[in-house]
Amino acid sequence: MTPPPDPLDPLLDRWSETPEPPARLSAEVWHRIARAEPEPAPNWRAAVEAWFARPPFALLFIACCALLGLFLAEVRVNRLESERSAQLARSYLVLINPLLAEKAEPPRP
Repeated sequence: MTPPPDPLDPLLDRWSETPEPPARLSAEVWHRIARAEPEPAPNWRAAVEAWFARPPFALLFIACCALLGLFLAEVRVNRLESERSAQLARSYLVLINPLLAEKAEPPRP
């Protein structure tokens, strides 16, 4: 006993046949892709704004600025402390040997 023919078989057979693509299809596809791509940034300001529009980059920039500020503050404090230590050492030497006071350089403003 054979099953009755399915009415969808002829339609599915027609659907499996692939038609030939038009001759200009490839050029048209590449033209559409070129139109869909975003334009490059015309100037440096737009490029910088695009980078800072990304939250991870903006947070990284803020963290780097904070670390740089802390580093520069530490360098400044270290320099001031070394100058103060040198001044204390000079004043101690003058206290021990008063003759060094005459040879000492004039105080800095």
